[in-house]
Amino acid sequence: MKNDNSNLRIKDIARMAGVSEGTVDRVLHKRGDVSIKSLEAVTKVLDEFNYTPNILARSLASKKIFRFIYLIPQNQPGDYWSTVEKGFEMAMPEFAGYNVSFEKACFDQFDVNSFNDVADKLLQNLPDAVFIAPIFKDETLLLTNQLSEFGVQFSFIDSMIEEADFLTYYGQNSTLSGYIAAKFLVEQLNTNDSILVIRTKRKGSVSNQTRNRYDGFMNYLKENDLVSKLQLIEAELLDDNEASNKELLRNLFNQNPNLRAAITFNSKVFRLARKFEALEINNVRLIGYDLLDENIAFLKKGVISLLLAQRPEKQSYLSAKDMCKKLIFNQEVNKINYMPIDILIKENIEAFMHFSE
Repeated sequence: MKNDNSNLRIKDIARMAGVSEGTVDRVLHKRGDVSIKSLEAVTKVLDEFNYTPNILARSLASKKIFRFIYLIPQNQPGDYWSTVEKGFEMAMPEFAGYNVSFEKACFDQFDVNSFNDVADKLLQNLPDAVFIAPIFKDETLLLTNQLSEFGVQFSFIDSMIEEADFLTYYGQNSTLSGYIAAKFLVEQLNTNDSILVIRTKRKGSVSNQTRNRYDGFMNYLKENDLVSKLQLIEAELLDDNEASNKELLRNLFNQNPNLRAAITFNSKVFRLARKFEALEINNVRLIGYDLLDENIAFLKKGVISLLLAQRPEKQSYLSAKDMCKKLIFNQEVNKINYMPIDILIKENIEAFMHFSE
């Protein structure tokens, strides 16, 4: 029985480490030549899972089926949330051998009622674990409180709600990212210059992520005594009416000749860049978030001045991996895991995109 478990484990370790089964076998039995790179890859997997055949034997003998659900916004290929979904898809084959299945549940991120409907359905057929993008803070807290009552583990991705009893969070320090964005945005601005702060209109409360980034943004302005020196102009765009959005921006710039900077705290800064280009607005420093293809294109053209990125596929992949470690192997995991805040401009975007770890 021990040999059977060892053989199966070798197959799993090989897949996770990205090496052959023969390489894993040589590492485990300390025989034959193994490159330093392969040795490090296999050892990392062994260390992460505290490898012993007995742990694997217990997990397989239980015949337990683990049902995981990830609750994220609806998305299209190329959207920010499609990249988050990609991380879960990366985890699926890696943990299929441990009887783990992943299911997707999507909601309209601009309509709180859509989130509530999906949450209700989830509670009617409880899974073993849930991964949540907490767009709507209050409504998410209602869901997580009920999950906790039923003993269902859950983790946050993209942003977190500190008062909830979550297992893990992988993502940016959202408040810090807003603080950093402000620091770069106000460079070269003069007293009485104006900053345009753009949000997308939602049916429900402001996005939890947007709120946190905005708070960090304002913290920087307050700490540096800039609130009274720079004028903030706040506006909301419609998600489904680009003609109206274009007219809104045209009027704002006509009415505010000192507008020199603009920021949005979501991933769709390309929508602003597209309007700026159409309206021939060339002297505004524009900052946004995330490496969507359209964002990158406008960054390279110089319409977007800077992007802050956060490696979303790794957020979801590592969240899934930690959930498996906790539920299957009963291993302790770190609760809050801040991802690097990548600061990208047109001069370094190519190297960042093409570098392979």
